[in-house]
Amino acid sequence: MNTRGVSQLKGALVMMAVLTLTLAVAGVAYAEEAQAGQQAGASAGMLGLAAAIAVGLGAIGTAWAQSRIGAAAAGAIAERPEMGGLMLVFLALPETMVILGFLVAFFLIGNI
Repeated sequence: MNTRGVSQLKGALVMMAVLTLTLAVAGVAYAEEAQAGQQAGASAGMLGLAAAIAVGLGAIGTAWAQSRIGAAAAGAIAERPEMGGLMLVFLALPETMVILGFLVAFFLIGNI
């Protein structure tokens, strides 16, 4: 496996670990909320942390993807200028990760 494949594999493993961490934080918050006699502040703090992780890491992933797509798009447009519109669509596709991060955050904050 070449070094680019190894770095992509490492990136995928990091993103999976981050997703697992986000789900674990949200799960702990929901478990604390379900227990009787617990303070509501700790549960709200954990849900807020999970929401921040969802938005922040979605933004980081989007920036990473767009940096690679932008470089490839610049090369493709230099060779074939008629592909500009298609490259613009490809550059906008990773924005869905941020939108989904916001959606998860709104669902989590709605439970605080």
